[in-house]
Amino acid sequence: MKFTVSSVNLLNHLQTVSRVISSKNTNPILDNFLFKVGDNKLLLMASDSETMLQSEVQLISSEGSCAVALSSKILLDSLKEFSDQPLTFEVDEETFAVKIVSEGGVYKFVGTDGREFPTMPEPETDTNTVLIPAQTLFSGINKTIFAMSTDEMRPIMCGIYFDITPDGLTFVGSDGHKMVRVKTLAAKGDKQCSFILPKKPTSLLKNILAKESEDVKVEFGDKNACFILSDYKMFCRLIEGKFPNYNSVIPTNNQFKATIDRVALLNTLRRISIFSNQATNLVKMEFKANEMILSASDLDFYVSAQEKIACSYDGEPMNIGFKSSFFVEMLSNLTSDEVIVELSDPSRAGLILPLEQDEDEDTLMLLMPMKLND
Repeated sequence: MKFTVSSVNLLNHLQTVSRVISSKNTNPILDNFLFKVGDNKLLLMASDSETMLQSEVQLISSEGSCAVALSSKILLDSLKEFSDQPLTFEVDEETFAVKIVSEGGVYKFVGTDGREFPTMPEPETDTNTVLIPAQTLFSGINKTIFAMSTDEMRPIMCGIYFDITPDGLTFVGSDGHKMVRVKTLAAKGDKQCSFILPKKPTSLLKNILAKESEDVKVEFGDKNACFILSDYKMFCRLIEGKFPNYNSVIPTNNQFKATIDRVALLNTLRRISIFSNQATNLVKMEFKANEMILSASDLDFYVSAQEKIACSYDGEPMNIGFKSSFFVEMLSNLTSDEVIVELSDPSRAGLILPLEQDEDEDTLMLLMPMKLND
């Protein structure tokens, strides 16, 4: 087998696909890329046994067809050092010896029989299909990924929940302390269905979708999902189990509402949190007529801070405590100039909403309060 490909084009695709490779593979073949050539195209694939990412690269020329597994380290480290030029790969189909011919050199190493590489999972008998605009999918993932849990004792929360109905699509990420819900009307399903996408494939999609413009076809069953993009295809195992009823934890009777400049609140929180107890990150928020007072202290080190910012608030005075690092994350993942903070009482969850929602999108962030010492 012999084929010629652009060095830069190949490297770009390999770098994207390589993100799926685990640093602790139990199967040595998974430290390789799978190369399959046919119809003047190169199919690249990488896997960690639970997630598979493949990409298609157009070739300058090709002769024959073969499947060979090639070292990811050798390819990535060497291709980084080439200027943009055509590279010719020659593969011995019996020994899997590889020769790469560049404009001024020849490089040799040995690959592995591609038939030893894991195959794609068999399609499930009962699958669902939904088309999601690439930027809608990117936005939903980007706004919820930080809220998912990292606690392996609660695996059901270690992913993004896709809730699909004939009316729209909802993305939900939560770790039990904070939650982000993003509703969109830009994608709909034929029926009520759902799945939980694990963190790793979620992160892979986020990186790929930033440059994608077409609709993404999502096919999923009870155990696996397949995301089909213009140049990439990703298969992954889903998190099995029932996601908590996220709507039931959202307080609806919030009589206390404050409208605040997002950047001003974000910067104030960052300053105040430096003086908070490093174990709790507790920041007290005191709401009064058209002003908000933020304060934090660490009595063990005799440090404290207090700062006042203007806001639109005409309710009864109210004090509530939040973990500042969580609040900072939420504000950092919103883009509106102002945010609305909705509260019912100091013991119930607070809502953070953008004053101006993105088109065809409804974003809601929920944060559980912390008990104040006073």
